[in-house]
Amino acid sequence: MKNPINVGIALKQWFKHEHKVLFTAAGVTTLVTTLRLLGILQPLELSALDQIFRLRPPQPPDDRIVIIRLDDSDINALQTWPLTDELMARLLQQVKSYQPRAIGLDIYRDVPVGDGQAQLQQVFETTPNLVGIEKLQDGESVGVQPPAALAERDQIGFNNVVVDVDSRVRRSVLFWQVDGKFHDSFALKLAMIYLQSNEIYAKPAPNNPALLQLGQRVFDRLQASDGGYVRTDIGGYQILANLSRPNSRFQTVSLTQVLNGDISASLMRDRIVLIGSTASSLKDFFYTPYSSSTEGNAQPIPGVELHANFISQILDAALEGRSLIQVIPDPVEFLWIVIWAWIGASLSWRLRLPLRSGLAILLAGASLVGICYLAFLLEWWIPLVPPLFTLIGSAVTMTSYIAYLQEELKKSKEFLNSVINTIPDPIFVKDQNHRWIVLNSAYCRFIGHSLEQLLDKSEPDFLPVEQATLFWQQDNLVFKDGIEQEAEEEFTNANGITYAIATKRSLHRDAAGNVFLVGVIRDITQRKKAEEELKRTAAELVRSNAELRQAEDRLRRMAYHDALTGLPNRELLSDRLNQSLEWAKNHDQLIAILFLDLDGFKQINDTYGHDMGNLLLKAVAQRLTRCLRSSDTVARYGGDEFVVLLPAIPSVQDIARVADKILQTLSQQFILDGKMIPVSTSIGISIYPNDTQDEDELIKKADIAMYEAKGLGKNCYQFFQKDVAFE
Repeated sequence: MKNPINVGIALKQWFKHEHKVLFTAAGVTTLVTTLRLLGILQPLELSALDQIFRLRPPQPPDDRIVIIRLDDSDINALQTWPLTDELMARLLQQVKSYQPRAIGLDIYRDVPVGDGQAQLQQVFETTPNLVGIEKLQDGESVGVQPPAALAERDQIGFNNVVVDVDSRVRRSVLFWQVDGKFHDSFALKLAMIYLQSNEIYAKPAPNNPALLQLGQRVFDRLQASDGGYVRTDIGGYQILANLSRPNSRFQTVSLTQVLNGDISASLMRDRIVLIGSTASSLKDFFYTPYSSSTEGNAQPIPGVELHANFISQILDAALEGRSLIQVIPDPVEFLWIVIWAWIGASLSWRLRLPLRSGLAILLAGASLVGICYLAFLLEWWIPLVPPLFTLIGSAVTMTSYIAYLQEELKKSKEFLNSVINTIPDPIFVKDQNHRWIVLNSAYCRFIGHSLEQLLDKSEPDFLPVEQATLFWQQDNLVFKDGIEQEAEEEFTNANGITYAIATKRSLHRDAAGNVFLVGVIRDITQRKKAEEELKRTAAELVRSNAELRQAEDRLRRMAYHDALTGLPNRELLSDRLNQSLEWAKNHDQLIAILFLDLDGFKQINDTYGHDMGNLLLKAVAQRLTRCLRSSDTVARYGGDEFVVLLPAIPSVQDIARVADKILQTLSQQFILDGKMIPVSTSIGISIYPNDTQDEDELIKKADIAMYEAKGLGKNCYQFFQKDVAFE
């Protein structure tokens, strides 16, 4: 788990390096977002959407819909317009005979025309899958009434079309409420008849009853600022229209062909048949995203084909689960704009050079267009113009700022160069990339290279790796903390001469905010040599003092320890006895003195020689030391005599146990130089304060008791003035 403090420090450092990019991106985003909210960018965004429509591959043909077109050639052939009621009844009867699933009559029939009114009335009444049109009154035109017979059977749908400010159709309307009454659109009415055969009916969406659901697809209602729209009129129940290229998706036959019976019945069986005008003279046309003057084949689309597109979109969603054109939420759109603003500013800030940054921005812009295009292929309308504006705007703003920085940098370098050349010490000035940008002549002489060789370079290009690394670390520390520092380093020039230097580093900023590191170098080689000499002298003094202390310790040891056994001698025994007596007086404790004399030691010397006797004395000393407490003292008193001091001994019984332990330890044979040497000892014991409180008397009485032990047969111990020896 990361330490929150380290994360905070890392974020602080990141913001320090990125704040210019972030501020630029934020400023440009604010400006572009304001333009977006004011609607200034809406025409450009809608034009971009149209271009994506035109670049999209053609949609596959939809064989569920057949259009019967009434064009100028049909009008000329029939020599009549509007079609008489008799001719309209004949047409509908012919279409009805082909058994289509639904028939849509996209021709107004609000008043009788010519003969055949009763015949047409009968067709209307006996064709339940026929849907006529009406035009709802709106702010731009009066309405057109539907055929009365169809209105009575609710077999009508409005054919009103919503157009944008540029007169293009990009939306369709499913429902409209007029005077408190809901009206279905012509396209929805026909689609619902078609879907009933698949047992698909309109129902409210589970998560939002205000939305329509057909099959598994919920029809999200268009909001006023969805996609590239800004405060657009969203009256009725509108969705974004997913239109196809004109004359590319639906099979079309002429009205004359149908009347003459020149088509196959299978063409219309179980399909939706739309009857409508495509005649130029009738001017029933609408502009769509494909209506562009830049394309030679661009043209407005007939109203009947427009409604066919609306129907096809509904059927695709309900039957195939195809998504409607979706838009991203406003917060996501804002983040989308911010990201591209940051990309533009970041690329320009890092690449610096106009040509490189320009190419990078061009590539980023192409990537943005590609992302929006691919998203549209997946039925997503992601705004293109605002992020493109922020990308370019941030790049231009940052490039202008960089140009300003470079101009100020040039002025600062000229000023610094004029100042530092008057100073005799070597001085260097670096940018944030650790490159030398200004050097005085003293520095060039010091390092041994010309100014031309050094500018825009750094220490790794001229110094040994270890020295260059240390310089880089020290510089980076000042850049990071902004605190003036002085450090001692080594510096090897071009001639191979290594100097000891002290470098004082500090940061400086010019009016544009450019940051420089200024370093002043002092040659401290002679001073360092003097310091090293002092260190050597001090080290020698320390070494001499140590040797004196060691000699003193050796003399002290010789004065207080036996040379043969290393045990304390009489002097050290006396000193420790005095200390023990003082402590015992204050704490009411017993002290015991055990005086030991080896039995038969003279005979061992005579038999094996003095060298063997010395080995035996050393071995006895080692055994005595190991079998006693660390607080006890074993001293060699002289010859084969030893004295054991037992301070703070709890009781006489404990003294006796120690004496027994000594007897047992020394009675075990010694193996010395391959020979088994038996030895025993006699022990005399005196006790403070029982026997005496005087130091000399304690030792003397222990000596007396030792002789009493020898008189009792040796290899035993005897307390002072005791008549009975304890074996």
